[in-house]
Amino acid sequence: MHNAPRNAYELMGRPDVLIHLAWSGLPNYKSLRHFEQELPAQYRFLKGLIESGLQNLVVVGTCFEYGMQSGPLSEDVMPRPSNPYGFAKDALRRQLEYLKASHPFQLTWPRLFYLYGEGQAESSLLPQLRLAVKRGDQVFNMSGGEQLRDYLPVTEVAKHLVSLALANQDVGIVNVCAGTPVSVRKLVEGWIAENNWSITLNLGHYPYPDYEPMAFWGDAGKLSTLIGKAI
Repeated sequence: MHNAPRNAYELMGRPDVLIHLAWSGLPNYKSLRHFEQELPAQYRFLKGLIESGLQNLVVVGTCFEYGMQSGPLSEDVMPRPSNPYGFAKDALRRQLEYLKASHPFQLTWPRLFYLYGEGQAESSLLPQLRLAVKRGDQVFNMSGGEQLRDYLPVTEVAKHLVSLALANQDVGIVNVCAGTPVSVRKLVEGWIAENNWSITLNLGHYPYPDYEPMAFWGDAGKLSTLIGKAI
């Protein structure tokens, strides 16, 4: 990605649509590399594809573009990123919007909220819980668990991304989310019950993250409309 060949579009078989998921440096959301290295590299790569003929681009964004804003968040809410990762993603979206003025193409920007499922980083909540159960731990250390988030299984998110890509529309920003807030504690308790695990939660062991508000979730209205039309 950081040293993409000039003929990348040709080497990829001149695709009708590209779903762009690539981004290094996660989950260190506060690293300056997000706008010092990733932002220019990813824009340069995508610009080259557009200039070579790509007409339909789907680039995943992040709920961190909304920053420390609380409550239900719709696509009309002004982005106010509060960490380097959210800032870099929002900046990339703005750059691509400007690029459309000189090289018209269809852009869909799915803002992902919280995902869980197979393939996620071992440092994530569900893999850590599974590991604790496998080790035979009696307790699982976590935060107070009262923060409200918006979660979707990664398999469902993948289906939504494919549907948005195949819609072949200039969608712009769209939240990819459940649209329903759930506490982290309730989510973890659900996993334990679903798998019949025997482990006790040690709530309040870790402090709440300082890079996200206590309660926020996505408005899924636009996504529901788009997916309904696609189906």
